[in-house]
Formats: sequence, structure tokens, C-alpha cells
Amino acid sequence: MGKLLLTGVDGNLGKQAAAYLLDLVDKDQVIFCGYDPSSLKQYEEQGIDTHVTNFNKLDGLAEAFAGADKIALISMPFVGVKRQKAHKNVVDAAKAAGVKQIIYTSLVNATDDTNPSVEKIDHAYTENYIKSVGLDFIFLRNSQYAEAMITNYFTFVKTDGVLKNSQGDGKMAYISRKDCAKAVAHALATNDYHEAILNINGPELLTITEFVAVGNEVTGHNISYQEITDEENYLIFDAMGVPRTTDGIFKEDSEAPFSSEGMVTFAQAIRLGKMDQFTDDFVKLTGQQPITVKYMFEHSDDFQVGERHSKDN
Repeated sequence: MGKLLLTGVDGNLGKQAAAYLLDLVDKDQVIFCGYDPSSLKQYEEQGIDTHVTNFNKLDGLAEAFAGADKIALISMPFVGVKRQKAHKNVVDAAKAAGVKQIIYTSLVNATDDTNPSVEKIDHAYTENYIKSVGLDFIFLRNSQYAEAMITNYFTFVKTDGVLKNSQGDGKMAYISRKDCAKAVAHALATNDYHEAILNINGPELLTITEFVAVGNEVTGHNISYQEITDEENYLIFDAMGVPRTTDGIFKEDSEAPFSSEGMVTFAQAIRLGKMDQFTDDFVKLTGQQPITVKYMFEHSDDFQVGERHSKDN
């Protein structure tokens, strides 16, 4: 039997997925890949097979993937043609290396042409490309990370107490990034899914007003929600120094370590009801219940969005 290969272990999601995977399988069954050599050292010291990989280049990837039956491709943190090319390189190398199945971290409603999220374009491309080369797959279509909105909540605690964005009364089944990582680990470890599309959702659909109300109940703060236009949303991020696209310059320790184009079009998609997918696929895959927003607010120090680890230049 071939090994289970996990990419992106130098990032927030990949590092957590690696920890979960090592709880499920023996370390001699795994291969870990990352862009940053220093991030692999802790695994090398445990005797785990590791490879430094740069998905922007095809050279050497098939060799790094050799011996793997399954690969978990954690989607790259940049957006656009560059990400599509990087993902294509991974898929092509996996095919050349004889990999049987790719697990890919996608986005809810990724292939809906009416979904305005700029993020979904690359996810749809990658899903379709994996299908086109004939590889087996599990697409993990993740809902929005709750951590992003918990961090956002506390940003407005420190300012005027009014959380403003353009998602209106749209609903989202907010999921912890920890649970998304758990889904990756279980998808790698199982043999029960083939050509599967799974929605990785949190335990309940919430509007942002309801999300804020949970935060207020737990923390004792009195944050309110105000709907604004998409353009006003852009201006807020501009004032925070957030780049409009992932080609921009990201500030260290930013409370919004994403591009505003990604966040505003995501809010638009939520407002239009394009992100309200809600299933029990996570429970079926992992055998566990997803973490609630209330629990995350109760342990908010452990559920912040964290630093941006992208080294994609």
C-alpha cells in the first residue's frame, strides 16, 4: 500500500491536519510536503518522510510524490492564474507519479456560475482539472472559517463596536479551521470515498447578526451589526491597509490576512444566498460533531485567524 501525502504543512490548515493525521495512522505511512524547509524539521526529527516543494514549478514534484497513493492538496493562498497553474502542476505531477486519489480543499458552491466569489473561480478550475485527468478525488468544499469572523468581531470590540460588512442577512454554516483540518486528515485516512464531493459545514446556519449575538452572549460585549455596500466594505479594508488582491503587500500581524477582493466578493456571495450549503458530510466523514461558534467564542484565544504564512513569490 502506498503512502498518504499531505501538502502545505507549513501553513495553518496543513499543520493542524498533520497533527490529526498522525493520530489516525502510523508515521511511516505519511509523507509531508511544504515550501518552508524549517517547517519540516520537526517531522524529519520524528523520522517522517518529508519533501520541500514549490508548486509554482513542476520540476521535482513527481519525484516528491513518488510512493504516495493519495495526496491532499491544500489550496494555495494566492488567487488567480498563478494559483490555477500551481494546482495544475500538483495534479500533473500526481498523475505522473501514479497517485490514485487527490483530496482537494475547495469551497462551498464552487462550481456555481452565479456565485460571485472570486475565490471560487480557482476552486472550480481545480476541481474540473482533477476530473479531466481521470484521477479519483474527494473535494472538501469548506464553509467559511469561523476564526476569520471571530477575529473580525474582536477588531470591532477595539473600535466603535459596530461590525460592518456587506453580507447582510445571508447565512453561512461557519466551520472551524480545526475541523477543516480534521476533515483533510480523515479523508486521507479513509478508503470509503471515491469521486466524492463533501460539504464541510459547521453545526448551524447563521446570519452575521446571529453570529455577533453569540459573541455578545459569551463575551459580554455589545457589538452590533451594520450592513454596508460592497464598495464601503472595500474602503474599510483599504483603511486597514489590506491589499485588494493577493498580489498586494500584506502587513505583518494583520487582523485580516486576506485580500479584500476575496473577502468582499465572499460577503456578496453570502448576501445572495450562494454559500448557505448545509449537510452532515463532516459528521459522516469524521464520526464527530463540528465545533460550535459558541464554543469557539468561549475559547476565543484558540480560534483566531492567525498569521498569513504564504511564501508564494
